[in-house]
Amino acid sequence: MSEDFDTPPAPITIGANAPEISVSELSQALKRTVEDHFGRVRVRGEISNYRGPHSSGHAYFSLKDENARIDAVIWKGVMLKLRTRPQEGLEVLATGRITTFPGKSSYQIIIEILEPAGVGALMALLDARRRQLAAEGLFDESRKQPLPFLPKTIGVITSPTGAVIRDILHRIADRFPRRVLVWPVRVQGETAAAEITAAIEGFNALTPQGEIPRPDLIIVARGGGSLEDLWSFNEENVVRAASASHIPLISAIGHETDTTLIDFVADLRAPTPTAAAEKSVPVRDDLVAALSHHRRRLISAWQRLAERRKLEINNLNRLLLNADAFLAAPRQKLDRNSERLNTLINKLKDERRLKLARCSSLLDRHSPQVELARMNERLQGLTVRLRQSMLTTIGAEKRNIENFTQNTSVIKKRLELALAQYIKTKRDYFHQLCHLQETLSHQAALARGYALVRNNSGMLVRSVTQTQKAETLLIDLSDGQLTTQIIETSQVKNIKETPAPKKASKNKSDHKQGQLF
Repeated sequence: MSEDFDTPPAPITIGANAPEISVSELSQALKRTVEDHFGRVRVRGEISNYRGPHSSGHAYFSLKDENARIDAVIWKGVMLKLRTRPQEGLEVLATGRITTFPGKSSYQIIIEILEPAGVGALMALLDARRRQLAAEGLFDESRKQPLPFLPKTIGVITSPTGAVIRDILHRIADRFPRRVLVWPVRVQGETAAAEITAAIEGFNALTPQGEIPRPDLIIVARGGGSLEDLWSFNEENVVRAASASHIPLISAIGHETDTTLIDFVADLRAPTPTAAAEKSVPVRDDLVAALSHHRRRLISAWQRLAERRKLEINNLNRLLLNADAFLAAPRQKLDRNSERLNTLINKLKDERRLKLARCSSLLDRHSPQVELARMNERLQGLTVRLRQSMLTTIGAEKRNIENFTQNTSVIKKRLELALAQYIKTKRDYFHQLCHLQETLSHQAALARGYALVRNNSGMLVRSVTQTQKAETLLIDLSDGQLTTQIIETSQVKNIKETPAPKKASKNKSDHKQGQLF
Protein backbone atom coordinates (compact mmCIF):
# COMPACT_ATOMS: atom_id res chain seq x y z
CA MET A 1 0.00 0.00 0.00
CA SER A 2 2.82 2.41 0.91
CA GLU A 3 4.57 1.62 -2.35
CA ASP A 4 1.50 2.82 -4.25
CA PHE A 5 1.65 6.20 -2.52
CA ASP A 6 5.43 6.54 -2.87
CA THR A 7 5.44 5.71 -6.56
CA PRO A 8 4.62 8.75 -8.67
CA PRO A 9 1.55 8.32 -10.87
CA ALA A 10 2.07 7.65 -14.52
CA PRO A 11 1.60 10.70 -16.68
CA ILE A 12 -1.75 11.00 -18.33
CA THR A 13 -1.81 12.11 -21.88
CA ILE A 14 -4.90 14.09 -22.81
CA GLY A 15 -5.53 14.37 -26.45
CA ALA A 16 -6.84 17.36 -28.24
CA ASN A 17 -10.23 15.64 -28.48
CA ALA A 18 -10.83 15.71 -24.64
CA PRO A 19 -14.07 17.61 -23.82
CA GLU A 20 -13.73 21.06 -22.26
CA ILE A 21 -15.46 21.87 -18.93
CA SER A 22 -15.79 25.11 -17.03
CA VAL A 23 -14.31 25.83 -13.60
CA SER A 24 -17.79 25.76 -12.07
CA GLU A 25 -18.54 22.36 -13.56
CA LEU A 26 -15.23 21.00 -12.24
CA SER A 27 -15.94 22.45 -8.76
CA GLN A 28 -19.42 20.92 -8.68
CA ALA A 29 -18.03 17.53 -9.75
CA LEU A 30 -15.44 17.64 -6.96
CA LYS A 31 -18.13 18.67 -4.47
CA ARG A 32 -20.36 15.71 -5.39
CA THR A 33 -17.40 13.33 -5.22
CA VAL A 34 -16.33 14.49 -1.73
CA GLU A 35 -19.87 14.48 -0.29
CA ASP A 36 -20.69 11.06 -1.78
CA HIS A 37 -17.43 9.47 -0.63
CA PHE A 38 -17.23 10.80 2.94
CA GLY A 39 -20.80 11.80 3.89
CA ARG A 40 -21.12 12.07 7.70
CA VAL A 41 -17.84 12.03 9.72
CA ARG A 42 -16.72 12.49 13.34
CA VAL A 43 -13.51 14.50 13.66
CA ARG A 44 -11.35 15.15 16.72
CA GLY A 45 -9.30 18.36 16.77
CA GLU A 46 -8.50 21.66 18.46
CA ILE A 47 -10.54 24.79 17.71
CA SER A 48 -8.40 27.45 16.09
CA ASN A 49 -8.98 30.99 14.82
CA TYR A 50 -12.39 31.31 16.53
CA ARG A 51 -13.59 34.93 16.79
CA GLY A 52 -17.14 34.38 17.93
CA PRO A 53 -20.31 34.18 15.85
CA HIS A 54 -20.49 36.21 12.64
CA SER A 55 -23.01 39.08 12.35
CA SER A 56 -25.25 36.60 10.49
CA GLY A 57 -25.20 34.22 13.48
CA HIS A 58 -23.03 31.57 11.77
CA ALA A 59 -19.62 30.58 13.18
CA TYR A 60 -16.49 30.10 11.09
CA PHE A 61 -13.24 28.61 12.46
CA SER A 62 -10.78 25.73 11.94
CA LEU A 63 -10.10 22.31 13.47
CA LYS A 64 -6.43 21.36 13.64
CA ASP A 65 -4.01 18.84 15.04
CA GLU A 66 -0.22 18.72 14.94
CA ASN A 67 -0.12 17.97 11.19
CA ALA A 68 -3.17 19.41 9.43
CA ARG A 69 -6.19 21.67 9.67
CA ILE A 70 -9.66 21.82 8.15
CA ASP A 71 -12.13 24.70 7.88
CA ALA A 72 -15.32 24.32 9.92
CA VAL A 73 -18.73 25.99 9.78
CA ILE A 74 -21.63 25.95 12.27
CA TRP A 75 -24.88 27.37 10.94
CA LYS A 76 -26.94 29.76 13.09
CA GLY A 77 -29.76 27.28 13.80
CA VAL A 78 -27.28 24.62 15.00
CA MET A 79 -25.32 27.24 17.00
CA LEU A 80 -28.34 28.04 19.13
CA LYS A 81 -28.85 24.36 20.07
CA LEU A 82 -25.25 23.43 20.96
CA ARG A 83 -24.56 22.40 24.54
CA THR A 84 -20.84 23.08 24.14
CA ARG A 85 -19.99 26.50 22.74
CA PRO A 86 -16.86 26.82 20.58
CA GLN A 87 -13.86 28.28 22.38
CA GLU A 88 -10.39 29.05 21.14
CA GLY A 89 -7.98 26.18 21.93
CA LEU A 90 -10.69 23.74 23.08
CA GLU A 91 -10.23 20.12 21.94
CA VAL A 92 -13.56 18.81 20.66
CA LEU A 93 -15.27 15.98 18.83
CA ALA A 94 -17.14 17.43 15.84
CA THR A 95 -19.80 15.45 14.03
CA GLY A 96 -20.94 16.66 10.60
CA ARG A 97 -20.59 16.29 6.88
CA ILE A 98 -17.68 17.09 4.57
CA THR A 99 -18.29 19.42 1.64
CA THR A 100 -16.38 21.86 -0.52
CA PHE A 101 -16.56 25.62 -0.96
CA PRO A 102 -16.09 26.39 -4.67
CA GLY A 103 -15.49 30.08 -3.98
CA LYS A 104 -12.13 29.27 -2.36
CA SER A 105 -11.45 25.82 -3.88
CA SER A 106 -11.29 24.40 -0.36
CA TYR A 107 -13.04 21.68 1.58
CA GLN A 108 -14.72 22.11 4.99
CA ILE A 109 -16.83 20.35 7.59
CA ILE A 110 -20.38 21.48 8.36
CA ILE A 111 -20.65 20.73 12.10
CA GLU A 112 -23.96 19.50 13.50
CA ILE A 113 -22.83 18.19 16.92
CA LEU A 114 -19.97 19.58 19.02
CA GLU A 115 -18.80 18.03 22.29
CA PRO A 116 -15.62 18.22 24.36
CA ALA A 117 -12.99 15.58 23.60
CA GLY A 118 -12.73 13.76 26.94
CA VAL A 119 -12.90 14.64 30.60
CA GLY A 120 -9.68 16.64 30.46
CA ALA A 121 -11.17 19.08 28.01
CA LEU A 122 -14.35 19.36 30.04
CA MET A 123 -12.36 20.06 33.19
CA ALA A 124 -10.33 22.73 31.41
CA LEU A 125 -13.53 24.31 30.10
CA LEU A 126 -15.11 24.10 33.54
CA ASP A 127 -12.10 25.70 35.20
CA ALA A 128 -12.02 28.55 32.67
CA ARG A 129 -15.72 29.22 33.12
CA ARG A 130 -15.39 29.11 36.91
CA ARG A 131 -12.59 31.69 36.84
CA GLN A 132 -14.61 33.95 34.55
CA LEU A 133 -17.72 33.89 36.74
CA ALA A 134 -15.67 34.32 39.91
CA ALA A 135 -14.01 37.40 38.41
CA GLU A 136 -17.49 38.88 37.86
CA GLY A 137 -18.27 38.43 41.59
CA LEU A 138 -21.03 35.82 41.19
CA PHE A 139 -19.47 33.59 43.86
CA ASP A 140 -19.10 36.30 46.55
CA GLU A 141 -20.48 35.42 49.97
CA SER A 142 -22.05 38.87 50.24
CA ARG A 143 -24.57 37.82 47.56
CA LYS A 144 -25.85 34.86 49.61
CA GLN A 145 -29.36 35.14 51.01
CA PRO A 146 -30.44 33.61 54.36
CA LEU A 147 -32.81 30.66 54.14
CA PRO A 148 -36.28 31.03 55.66
CA PHE A 149 -36.67 29.17 58.95
CA LEU A 150 -40.03 27.61 58.05
CA PRO A 151 -41.05 28.21 54.42
CA LYS A 152 -44.72 27.93 53.56
CA THR A 153 -44.09 26.82 49.97
CA ILE A 154 -41.04 25.03 48.58
CA GLY A 155 -40.27 24.92 44.86
CA VAL A 156 -38.37 21.88 43.58
CA ILE A 157 -36.67 21.86 40.15
CA THR A 158 -35.78 18.29 39.13
CA SER A 159 -36.84 15.38 36.98
CA PRO A 160 -40.39 14.24 37.84
CA THR A 161 -39.61 10.57 37.19
CA GLY A 162 -36.43 9.99 39.20
CA ALA A 163 -35.92 8.87 42.79
CA VAL A 164 -34.74 12.37 43.75
CA ILE A 165 -38.20 13.94 43.85
CA ARG A 166 -39.58 11.03 45.87
CA ASP A 167 -36.76 11.31 48.42
CA ILE A 168 -37.31 15.07 48.78
CA LEU A 169 -41.09 14.79 49.16
CA HIS A 170 -40.78 11.91 51.61
CA ARG A 171 -38.17 13.72 53.71
CA ILE A 172 -40.17 16.96 53.88
CA ALA A 173 -43.34 15.08 54.82
CA ASP A 174 -41.48 13.26 57.63
CA ARG A 175 -39.83 16.38 59.06
CA PHE A 176 -42.45 19.11 58.63
CA PRO A 177 -45.16 18.82 55.94
CA ARG A 178 -45.08 21.86 53.66
CA ARG A 179 -46.61 22.72 50.31
CA VAL A 180 -44.24 21.61 47.53
CA LEU A 181 -44.37 22.89 43.93
CA VAL A 182 -42.49 20.70 41.44
CA TRP A 183 -41.24 22.23 38.18
CA PRO A 184 -40.40 19.22 35.99
CA VAL A 185 -37.26 19.57 33.87
CA ARG A 186 -34.74 17.40 32.10
CA VAL A 187 -31.58 17.17 34.16
CA GLN A 188 -29.46 15.78 31.33
CA GLY A 189 -29.34 16.38 27.60
CA GLU A 190 -29.21 19.23 25.13
CA THR A 191 -32.30 21.10 26.40
CA ALA A 192 -31.67 20.53 30.11
CA ALA A 193 -29.83 23.83 30.71
CA ALA A 194 -32.52 25.91 29.01
CA GLU A 195 -35.30 24.14 30.96
CA ILE A 196 -33.51 24.61 34.31
CA THR A 197 -32.94 28.29 33.55
CA ALA A 198 -36.60 28.77 32.60
CA ALA A 199 -37.71 26.99 35.81
CA ILE A 200 -35.64 29.28 38.07
CA GLU A 201 -36.86 32.39 36.27
CA GLY A 202 -40.44 31.06 36.25
CA PHE A 203 -40.51 30.56 40.03
CA ASN A 204 -39.17 34.11 40.51
CA ALA A 205 -41.84 35.50 38.18
CA LEU A 206 -44.71 34.16 40.32
CA THR A 207 -46.55 36.55 42.66
CA PRO A 208 -46.99 35.74 46.38
CA GLN A 209 -50.78 36.20 46.24
CA GLY A 210 -51.31 34.60 42.83
CA GLU A 211 -53.25 31.46 41.96
CA ILE A 212 -49.95 29.57 42.10
CA PRO A 213 -48.12 31.04 45.12
CA ARG A 214 -44.52 32.09 44.81
CA PRO A 215 -42.26 29.66 46.74
CA ASP A 216 -40.24 30.88 49.71
CA LEU A 217 -37.41 28.49 48.88
CA ILE A 218 -36.11 26.76 45.71
CA ILE A 219 -34.32 23.40 45.61
CA VAL A 220 -32.45 22.46 42.42
CA ALA A 221 -31.74 18.72 42.68
CA ARG A 222 -30.32 15.83 40.66
CA GLY A 223 -28.90 12.42 41.41
CA GLY A 224 -25.28 11.40 40.93
CA GLY A 225 -23.56 10.92 37.58
CA SER A 226 -20.45 11.57 35.57
CA LEU A 227 -19.09 14.98 34.68
CA GLU A 228 -20.85 14.81 31.32
CA ASP A 229 -24.13 13.88 33.01
CA LEU A 230 -23.90 16.85 35.39
CA TRP A 231 -22.70 19.28 32.73
CA SER A 232 -26.08 21.04 32.41
CA PHE A 233 -25.54 22.54 35.88
CA ASN A 234 -22.21 24.00 34.73
CA GLU A 235 -23.77 25.95 31.87
CA GLU A 236 -23.41 29.70 32.10
CA ASN A 237 -27.12 30.49 31.66
CA VAL A 238 -28.05 28.18 34.56
CA VAL A 239 -25.41 29.72 36.84
CA ARG A 240 -26.47 33.27 36.01
CA ALA A 241 -30.17 32.47 36.55
CA ALA A 242 -29.39 30.97 39.97
CA SER A 243 -27.28 34.01 40.88
CA ALA A 244 -30.08 36.42 39.86
CA SER A 245 -32.77 34.54 41.81
CA HIS A 246 -34.54 36.68 44.43
CA ILE A 247 -35.75 33.51 46.15
CA PRO A 248 -33.20 31.69 48.35
CA LEU A 249 -31.87 28.65 46.46
CA ILE A 250 -30.40 25.33 47.62
CA SER A 251 -28.33 23.28 45.18
CA ALA A 252 -28.33 19.48 45.62
CA ILE A 253 -26.53 18.13 42.56
CA GLY A 254 -25.07 14.60 42.57
CA HIS A 255 -23.32 13.03 45.52
CA GLU A 256 -21.28 14.73 48.21
CA THR A 257 -18.08 14.57 46.13
CA ASP A 258 -19.72 16.06 43.01
CA THR A 259 -19.27 19.79 42.49
CA THR A 260 -20.89 21.98 39.83
CA LEU A 261 -20.81 25.72 39.19
CA ILE A 262 -24.37 26.17 40.47
CA ASP A 263 -23.10 25.08 43.90
CA PHE A 264 -20.91 28.23 44.07
CA VAL A 265 -23.76 30.68 43.40
CA ALA A 266 -26.45 28.88 45.42
CA ASP A 267 -27.31 30.34 48.81
CA LEU A 268 -26.66 26.88 50.31
CA ARG A 269 -25.08 23.72 48.89
CA ALA A 270 -26.46 20.42 50.09
CA PRO A 271 -24.35 17.27 49.60
CA THR A 272 -27.37 15.25 48.48
CA PRO A 273 -31.02 15.92 47.56
CA THR A 274 -32.10 14.30 50.85
CA ALA A 275 -29.83 16.66 52.76
CA ALA A 276 -31.38 19.58 50.88
CA ALA A 277 -34.83 18.53 52.09
CA GLU A 278 -33.50 18.30 55.64
CA LYS A 279 -31.96 21.78 55.46
CA SER A 280 -35.13 23.32 54.03
CA VAL A 281 -37.45 22.53 56.98
CA PRO A 282 -36.87 21.70 60.66
CA VAL A 283 -38.16 18.54 62.37
CA ARG A 284 -41.66 19.20 63.64
CA ASP A 285 -41.35 16.90 66.67
CA ASP A 286 -38.08 18.56 67.65
CA LEU A 287 -39.75 21.96 67.40
CA VAL A 288 -42.69 20.80 69.54
CA ALA A 289 -40.31 19.34 72.13
CA ALA A 290 -38.19 22.48 72.12
CA LEU A 291 -41.26 24.68 72.51
CA SER A 292 -42.51 22.54 75.43
CA HIS A 293 -39.10 22.70 77.08
CA HIS A 294 -38.90 26.50 76.64
CA ARG A 295 -42.46 26.84 77.92
CA ARG A 296 -41.63 24.92 81.09
CA ARG A 297 -38.48 26.98 81.58
CA LEU A 298 -40.42 30.22 81.07
CA ILE A 299 -43.13 29.25 83.59
CA SER A 300 -40.52 28.21 86.12
CA ALA A 301 -38.63 31.47 85.64
CA TRP A 302 -41.83 33.50 86.11
CA GLN A 303 -42.64 31.63 89.29
CA ARG A 304 -39.15 32.16 90.71
CA LEU A 305 -39.33 35.86 89.79
CA ALA A 306 -42.75 36.24 91.49
CA GLU A 307 -41.47 34.57 94.68
CA ARG A 308 -38.40 36.80 94.72
CA ARG A 309 -40.48 39.98 94.21
CA LYS A 310 -42.90 38.89 96.98
CA LEU A 311 -40.02 38.35 99.41
CA GLU A 312 -38.55 41.77 98.56
CA ILE A 313 -41.93 43.47 99.14
CA ASN A 314 -42.28 41.81 102.58
CA ASN A 315 -38.78 42.95 103.58
CA LEU A 316 -39.49 46.52 102.48
CA ASN A 317 -42.84 46.47 104.31
CA ARG A 318 -41.10 45.60 107.56
CA LEU A 319 -38.69 48.50 107.12
CA LEU A 320 -41.50 51.06 106.67
CA LEU A 321 -42.59 53.22 109.74
CA ASN A 322 -46.15 53.53 111.10
CA ALA A 323 -48.18 55.85 108.91
CA ASP A 324 -49.54 58.01 111.76
CA ALA A 325 -46.11 58.45 113.33
CA PHE A 326 -44.56 59.15 109.96
CA LEU A 327 -47.21 61.79 109.04
CA ALA A 328 -47.58 63.56 112.43
CA ALA A 329 -44.94 66.26 111.87
CA PRO A 330 -46.01 67.03 108.31
CA ARG A 331 -49.61 67.35 109.48
CA GLN A 332 -48.70 69.96 112.14
CA LYS A 333 -46.60 71.91 109.62
CA LEU A 334 -49.50 71.83 107.17
CA ASP A 335 -51.93 73.22 109.80
CA ARG A 336 -49.59 76.13 110.68
CA ASN A 337 -49.04 77.01 107.07
CA SER A 338 -52.80 76.84 106.42
CA GLU A 339 -53.47 79.41 109.17
CA ARG A 340 -50.75 81.75 107.83
CA LEU A 341 -52.12 81.40 104.34
CA ASN A 342 -55.65 82.37 105.44
CA THR A 343 -54.32 85.48 107.21
CA LEU A 344 -52.34 86.55 104.18
CA ILE A 345 -55.34 85.99 101.91
CA ASN A 346 -57.62 88.19 104.05
CA LYS A 347 -55.00 90.96 104.20
CA LEU A 348 -54.51 90.82 100.43
CA LYS A 349 -58.27 90.99 99.88
CA ASP A 350 -58.57 94.16 101.97
CA GLU A 351 -55.71 95.84 100.09
CA ARG A 352 -57.21 94.94 96.73
CA ARG A 353 -60.66 96.19 97.77
CA LEU A 354 -59.26 99.62 98.82
CA LYS A 355 -57.28 99.96 95.58
CA LEU A 356 -60.37 99.07 93.57
CA ALA A 357 -62.39 101.82 95.28
CA ARG A 358 -59.77 104.48 94.43
CA CYS A 359 -59.66 103.33 90.82
CA SER A 360 -63.46 103.44 90.58
CA SER A 361 -63.56 107.08 91.80
CA LEU A 362 -60.84 108.07 89.34
CA LEU A 363 -62.71 106.31 86.54
CA ASP A 364 -65.93 108.17 87.32
CA ARG A 365 -64.13 111.51 86.91
CA HIS A 366 -62.66 110.43 83.59
CA SER A 367 -65.64 108.53 82.28
CA PRO A 368 -65.69 107.89 78.49
CA GLN A 369 -69.28 109.21 78.31
CA VAL A 370 -68.16 112.59 79.70
CA GLU A 371 -65.25 112.82 77.35
CA LEU A 372 -67.49 111.83 74.41
CA ALA A 373 -70.06 114.59 75.23
CA ARG A 374 -67.25 117.19 75.41
CA MET A 375 -65.92 116.10 72.04
CA ASN A 376 -69.45 116.26 70.49
CA GLU A 377 -69.85 119.90 71.56
CA ARG A 378 -66.48 120.84 70.08
CA LEU A 379 -67.31 119.02 66.87
CA GLN A 380 -70.60 120.90 66.45
CA GLY A 381 -68.82 124.25 66.87
CA LEU A 382 -66.21 123.32 64.29
CA THR A 383 -68.98 122.21 61.91
CA VAL A 384 -70.73 125.62 62.09
CA ARG A 385 -67.45 127.49 61.49
CA LEU A 386 -66.62 125.24 58.55
CA ARG A 387 -70.04 125.82 56.95
CA GLN A 388 -69.70 129.61 57.20
CA SER A 389 -66.17 129.53 55.80
CA MET A 390 -67.28 127.36 52.88
CA LEU A 391 -70.15 129.74 52.01
CA THR A 392 -67.78 132.74 52.02
CA THR A 393 -65.22 130.93 49.88
CA ILE A 394 -67.82 129.72 47.38
CA GLY A 395 -69.22 133.27 46.90
CA ALA A 396 -65.78 134.70 46.21
CA GLU A 397 -64.95 131.95 43.74
CA LYS A 398 -68.29 132.46 41.99
CA ARG A 399 -67.54 136.18 41.47
CA ASN A 400 -64.09 135.34 40.17
CA ILE A 401 -65.58 132.89 37.67
CA GLU A 402 -68.07 135.52 36.39
CA ASN A 403 -65.27 138.08 35.91
CA PHE A 404 -63.11 135.53 34.13
CA THR A 405 -66.02 134.60 31.82
CA GLN A 406 -66.53 138.24 30.80
CA ASN A 407 -62.81 138.75 30.14
CA THR A 408 -62.73 135.55 28.10
CA SER A 409 -65.59 136.76 25.84
CA VAL A 410 -63.80 140.06 25.13
CA ILE A 411 -60.52 138.32 24.38
CA LYS A 412 -62.30 135.83 22.10
CA LYS A 413 -63.82 138.65 19.98
CA ARG A 414 -60.46 140.44 19.68
CA LEU A 415 -58.76 137.17 18.74
CA GLU A 416 -61.30 136.42 16.00
CA LEU A 417 -60.82 139.89 14.45
CA ALA A 418 -57.02 139.58 14.60
CA LEU A 419 -57.09 136.10 13.08
CA ALA A 420 -59.35 137.22 10.20
CA GLN A 421 -57.07 140.22 9.44
CA TYR A 422 -53.98 137.93 9.57
CA ILE A 423 -55.54 135.43 7.19
CA LYS A 424 -56.48 138.25 4.71
CA THR A 425 -52.93 139.63 4.80
CA LYS A 426 -51.39 136.24 4.13
CA ARG A 427 -53.86 135.52 1.29
CA ASP A 428 -52.95 138.77 -0.48
CA TYR A 429 -49.28 138.05 -0.05
CA PHE A 430 -49.76 134.54 -1.51
CA HIS A 431 -51.51 135.96 -4.60
CA GLN A 432 -48.58 138.33 -5.17
CA LEU A 433 -46.12 135.45 -4.99
CA CYS A 434 -48.13 133.40 -7.49
CA HIS A 435 -48.16 136.33 -9.93
CA LEU A 436 -44.43 136.83 -9.53
CA GLN A 437 -43.81 133.10 -10.12
CA GLU A 438 -45.80 133.21 -13.36
CA THR A 439 -43.84 136.26 -14.49
CA LEU A 440 -40.41 134.79 -13.78
CA SER A 441 -41.08 131.23 -15.05
CA HIS A 442 -39.44 129.94 -18.28
CA GLN A 443 -42.88 129.36 -19.79
CA ALA A 444 -43.41 133.12 -19.83
CA ALA A 445 -40.06 133.55 -21.58
CA LEU A 446 -41.02 130.96 -24.18
CA ALA A 447 -44.29 132.80 -24.78
CA ARG A 448 -42.32 135.96 -25.54
CA GLY A 449 -40.46 134.16 -28.39
CA TYR A 450 -37.55 132.61 -26.67
CA ALA A 451 -36.60 128.91 -27.01
CA LEU A 452 -35.00 126.31 -24.68
CA VAL A 453 -32.27 124.16 -26.38
CA ARG A 454 -31.15 120.76 -25.00
CA ASN A 455 -29.00 117.96 -26.32
CA ASN A 456 -29.92 114.25 -26.47
CA SER A 457 -28.81 113.71 -22.84
CA GLY A 458 -31.24 116.39 -21.67
CA MET A 459 -28.57 119.00 -20.71
CA LEU A 460 -29.20 122.69 -21.51
CA VAL A 461 -27.16 124.15 -24.37
CA ARG A 462 -26.00 127.66 -23.41
CA SER A 463 -23.11 128.08 -25.89
CA VAL A 464 -22.09 127.08 -29.41
CA THR A 465 -19.04 125.42 -27.94
CA GLN A 466 -21.31 122.85 -26.30
CA THR A 467 -22.51 121.57 -29.70
CA GLN A 468 -21.04 119.53 -32.48
CA LYS A 469 -21.71 119.24 -36.15
CA ALA A 470 -24.51 116.80 -37.09
CA GLU A 471 -25.63 116.65 -33.46
CA THR A 472 -29.36 116.42 -32.83
CA LEU A 473 -30.86 119.08 -30.57
CA LEU A 474 -34.26 119.40 -28.90
CA ILE A 475 -35.87 122.85 -28.99
CA ASP A 476 -38.70 123.58 -26.53
CA LEU A 477 -41.15 126.31 -27.67
CA SER A 478 -44.17 127.69 -25.92
CA ASP A 479 -46.55 125.35 -27.71
CA GLY A 480 -44.41 122.27 -28.36
CA GLN A 481 -41.00 120.77 -29.07
CA LEU A 482 -38.84 120.60 -32.22
CA THR A 483 -36.02 118.23 -33.12
CA THR A 484 -33.27 119.66 -35.33
CA GLN A 485 -29.78 118.71 -36.52
CA ILE A 486 -26.74 121.03 -36.63
CA ILE A 487 -25.45 121.60 -40.16
CA GLU A 488 -22.83 124.21 -39.34
CA THR A 489 -21.70 126.16 -36.26
CA SER A 490 -20.28 129.68 -36.02
CA GLN A 491 -19.30 131.75 -32.98
CA VAL A 492 -19.91 135.48 -32.69
CA LYS A 493 -16.87 137.38 -31.32
CA ASN A 494 -16.27 140.93 -29.97
CA ILE A 495 -19.83 141.39 -28.83
CA LYS A 496 -20.09 144.17 -26.34
CA GLU A 497 -21.84 143.34 -23.23
CA THR A 498 -24.99 145.28 -22.76
CA PRO A 499 -25.00 146.96 -19.39
CA ALA A 500 -27.59 145.70 -17.06
CA PRO A 501 -30.54 147.99 -16.49
CA LYS A 502 -30.60 149.88 -13.27
CA LYS A 503 -32.83 148.48 -10.66
CA ALA A 504 -35.83 150.49 -9.73
CA SER A 505 -36.37 151.64 -6.19
CA LYS A 506 -37.98 149.08 -4.03
CA ASN A 507 -41.18 149.81 -2.32
CA LYS A 508 -42.39 148.20 0.85
CA SER A 509 -44.01 145.26 -0.92
CA ASP A 510 -40.87 144.59 -3.05
CA HIS A 511 -38.83 144.56 0.10
CA LYS A 512 -41.04 141.83 1.45
CA GLN A 513 -40.74 139.80 -1.77
CA GLY A 514 -36.96 140.03 -1.70
CA GLN A 515 -37.00 138.61 1.73
CA LEU A 516 -38.99 135.64 0.51
CA PHE A 517 -36.69 134.85 -2.42
